[in-house]
Order: sequence, then C-alpha cells, then structure tokens
Amino acid sequence: MLKILYLSAACAALIAGPAAAQSLDQPQTDDSQIVVTAARAEQSRDEVGQAITVIDRAEIERRQTVVVSDLLATTPGVSVTRNGSVGGLTAVRLRGAEGDQTLVVIDGVRVNDPSSTGGGFDFANLLSSSVERIEVLRGPNSVPWGSQAIGGVVNIMTRTPTEGFSARANAEYGYADQVFASAGVAGGTGALSGSLTGGYLRTDGISAAADGAERDGYRQYGANGRLGLELAPGIGIDLRGWYAHSRAGLDGYPPPNYSFADTSDYSTTQEIYGYAGAHADLAGGRLRNRIAFTIADINRDNYEPAFGADPSFFGRGRSERYEYQGDFRIADPVRLIAGAEHENSRYTDGGPEQRTGITSVYGELIVQPVRQLTLTGGVRHDDHRRFGGRTTFGADAALALDGGTTLRASYGEGFKAPTLYQLYSAYGNVTLDPETARSFDAGVEQALLDGRARIGVTYFNRVSRNQIVFRSCSQAEQATAGSICVDRLYGVYDNIQRTRADGFEAVVALRPVDTLDVSLNYTRTNARNRQAGADFGKLLARRPQDAVNLNVDWQAPFGLALGSTVSVVGDSFDNAANTVRLDGYVLAGVRAELPIGPRLALYGRVENLFDARYQTVSGYGTYGRAAYAGVRVRLG
Repeated sequence: MLKILYLSAACAALIAGPAAAQSLDQPQTDDSQIVVTAARAEQSRDEVGQAITVIDRAEIERRQTVVVSDLLATTPGVSVTRNGSVGGLTAVRLRGAEGDQTLVVIDGVRVNDPSSTGGGFDFANLLSSSVERIEVLRGPNSVPWGSQAIGGVVNIMTRTPTEGFSARANAEYGYADQVFASAGVAGGTGALSGSLTGGYLRTDGISAAADGAERDGYRQYGANGRLGLELAPGIGIDLRGWYAHSRAGLDGYPPPNYSFADTSDYSTTQEIYGYAGAHADLAGGRLRNRIAFTIADINRDNYEPAFGADPSFFGRGRSERYEYQGDFRIADPVRLIAGAEHENSRYTDGGPEQRTGITSVYGELIVQPVRQLTLTGGVRHDDHRRFGGRTTFGADAALALDGGTTLRASYGEGFKAPTLYQLYSAYGNVTLDPETARSFDAGVEQALLDGRARIGVTYFNRVSRNQIVFRSCSQAEQATAGSICVDRLYGVYDNIQRTRADGFEAVVALRPVDTLDVSLNYTRTNARNRQAGADFGKLLARRPQDAVNLNVDWQAPFGLALGSTVSVVGDSFDNAANTVRLDGYVLAGVRAELPIGPRLALYGRVENLFDARYQTVSGYGTYGRAAYAGVRVRLG
C-alpha cells in the first residue's frame, strides 16, 4: 500500500510539471519577492540565480508550526531526521549534504555550535515562537557566508519592529500533555523601535527508544528581542538578542544488556546569541555600510542520574565574529558587495580548551547588462589558523523573459574546516583535511494563467571531497601499525575522499480562485559514496531518494480556514554499508482555524492522521496520531 501511494504521488508531481528554483510553495507577496540570503543583501527574486524557498510568518501560522524543522521537512530539497521525541537531536540536510554542512543564521548571527561533533546546528531547540521569516538557500554559497555553507543556508529572521504598536499571542494544548504558548510585542516611534517575543513549550513526549515505554519529555523557555535607534537619516545602531534554555529526556544503554532502552538520562542546553551593529548609508544611499560584532554561546550537559548528580558529559562552545560589509551601487546596472570578517571559536568538553580562528575577505559583483538579465560573480578568501588559505568562487545568472518565463543557473563552491571536536576530542584525528565541494544547478520557472499557476524544475549536482564521517574501528584495524584506528576502541573521525549528490526539485503552485492554494513539490536525491572500498556506490545514510509534499489550503467565505499536508518519503538506509533499511512512510495532517472577530481565532490540527509507524533514525521512536487545539490573539 505504501509503495502504491508513493508512486501515485510521485507520478502526480511529474504530470503536474516541474518546479521553480525559488519559493513557489506559498502565495506570493511583496515581501516574498525580496530575498537577502543569496548575496547577503536585499535582491529581487527575479535577480537571483540560486534556489531559495521563502517561508513567512503567515505560512508558519497557517501550518500551525511549533517546531521549525517540521515545516522545513516539507520544503523542496530538504530532509529531516530526529532522534526520538521532541527535543531529540535533529538534523536538516539540504540536497543530500550532511546536516552539519547546513549553515544556520539567526538575525545575522551564525549559530552553528563549535562544541558539537560536526559543528552543526541542532534544530531540536528551534521553535517558531520568535520566527518571522525563513529563507532556505540550497547549494554551496561560501562566497558571502563562508565556512559550512556546503549544503546551503537556513536564514532565520525574527520580527522587525515597525512604526506604531502591535502584539500577538497564542496558546495551545494537545497530545502528551503538550502546552505551547508564545507572546510578542513590537513597535516604534520616531528614531526608536523595538520588539520582544517570548515562548514556552512543555510536553511529556514519547519514548526516545522505539521499543521503550517511558516517555521522554521536553521543556523550553526562551525569548528574543531587537532594538533599533536611528541617530540620523540612514545612520543607526542595531541590537539583537536570542536566549533559549531547554531540557530533554533521553534514553541510553543500561546494564546488563547495554542495548538501547529506557533510562532516566536527560540533557540541558542553553543558547545565547547576540548581535551589536551599526549601519550608515552614504552617497545618497548608494553606499550602504554595516559593521557588527556577533556572539554565539552554547552550553550542553548530559546527565545519568543512575550514576550521580554530576554531568556525564558537557560541551561548551563559543564563537565571536567581527565583520564589515559594504554594498555600493556603482551605477544603476552595477552593484558591488564586499566585506571582511574574523571569527574566533573555542570549545571544551572537560579537557584543555581548544581554540581556532579564521579571517576572511569577499567580494561580489552584480551586473544587469539588460533589464531582463542579472549576472552575479564572487570570490572569497579564508585564512584558517590551522589549515591556511583557501579561495572559493561562485556565480549565478537569472534571465526573466517576457511571458512569465525565468531561467536560472548557478555555480558554487564550499569549504569547511574540521571542527575542534573532530580534531581534538577523544575521537579526534589531527590529520583530517578540510571538506570542499563544487556544485551547479540550473532551472526554469514558468508563470501561467495570469500568475495563478507557476511550474518549474531545477537540476542540481554536487561533488564533495574529503567529507568527514565517524567510522568504527575493527579489532584488526586497531592492531594494524600505521592505522588511524590504533588504540581507538570506539572509533575515529576520518575523511571520505569523495561523495556525489545529484537530482532535481519540482514544484507546482496553483491558485485557481482567491480562496484556494495548492502546492506540490517533489525531490529526487541520489547521494552516494564515491570512495573506493567496500561502500563505494552505496547511498549515504539517512538520505531518502524520493520525497513528495502536498499542501492544500482553503478559506470559506465566512472566514473558516481548512488545510491539509501530505508527505510521502521513500526508503533510505541508516548506515554507510546500507545494511539497515529505513522503510518509507506517508504522513498526513489536517488543520482548521476559525476567526472570532478581527482579533481572536481558534485553531486545531491532527498530525499523522492515519497513525503511520515509521523511523527516521533506526531504533528511535516517532509520534503516532496526535491532536492539538489553541487560540490566537492579534492587536494592531
């Protein structure tokens, strides 16, 4: 039955047509026509040759999203895995790249964790309370963003204050005694503007171990704020801050069997992100300058109460960045974006504190030789304290033809140095080489029926070299002189010489009438190990080759909104040897929202409507059917 549903959905995607390289899976608004992630500066979507999906606050509320990764999982080119209950380790992979090759930015702060194994961002603790807009850029984009942007960039933006006063709040309750509440205010008067948002989530959750019976709960409280002060026209100061404290139940490997099962283990995570900057628009606004200092500070602790009150593991990661960026419109068809950055990062897990640093300069030239054509090219040089200099290039083109046809193409390179954990931890390997990648994509987008329909397709291809993975060490390898496995009982980090991922993304967006929106996307990803050896040609772990997502939203004349999301995910493997299969699955959900006057609305949803049983990580549980209901309030 699963295969029939899967093939039917995949065929429907192909019959309906290909997808655009941009955000076609939500209604288009003026705001969604402007993106900032591609060049790290504002651009019209028609000027960008890279693949970007935009998710705005309206879509977040329409989908009733609590955990941001659940929403990302339904966007083209994205796959998500989570270790069990809400709060379990959550990885977001773009176009088959590793989860720690996804660069995550929150309000201009790079938030990837220096103390995590691969330096990646754990999406487990990213809730929707404060999120106003998300831009997902797929494909390497190291020129403006630097290290780690091999798979792509997820750019999170919180609420930007505007003139006047506004407020919003929501509260909901549902399955597993889950309570989620958030509230925010924003406003501005004259030269001063600000916003403040807070959120709280508590749930009993499910067992992290798929065969377990004990629920592993989760709790988070957090807040973020922004403050802007205009000192003179075009000159001002920007302050931004983000705080979250989370506690998640875990399962472990208790004696005497030492197999994955219920335990009383738990973890805590404290995240603090900050941005302090100033901007100045000169030469009549043609030269925009920005300087900033950013900080990301993450503390993680694991506890095993059966063995005492002290942490069984702790990680302390911190990165500090100093950056300048200039955006100079030399002439109407020529624009230069350039910048310089320096980052210091450090981590400890109880041993000696390890530190590193990287200094970077970059430049991008954006040229419009004719009105319909935009060409972008850039170069970046990174000087890493341990690995020396590395230069990366990128270029893209967008051709917006009359008649609603847009052609896009891009080439990008990525560079990611081994993390401090991969180098110096108990599993570290100081002989590791940096990861690099080269990628290109090409796509076409077509608007039809006076803009009520949009179809398109994007092909992508990426080759990565020296990709870093954790490998187990056999007894024979541990005893072989010269092997990196000598005295490595539990394994070691190592470079895979080469991996390759290619495929295509297809999206169809329809609005046959003003009250009905239908979007469908299909992604085919073929990500394989290309290193000679036993695993040559095998699929990379936890990368489904096929994924289909369908969203339908309808609004009745009296205001009632009804919606549904169906996701069909194909088979994958949990390990590099492709011996542990993860079966494909179908998830369906329904939702409704009813306004009660202009400021109040009631809403509810049912997730996993047909109670599908599935796993995204072998041995870890997933949610069955679950229902939630809530209330939403808006002022201003």
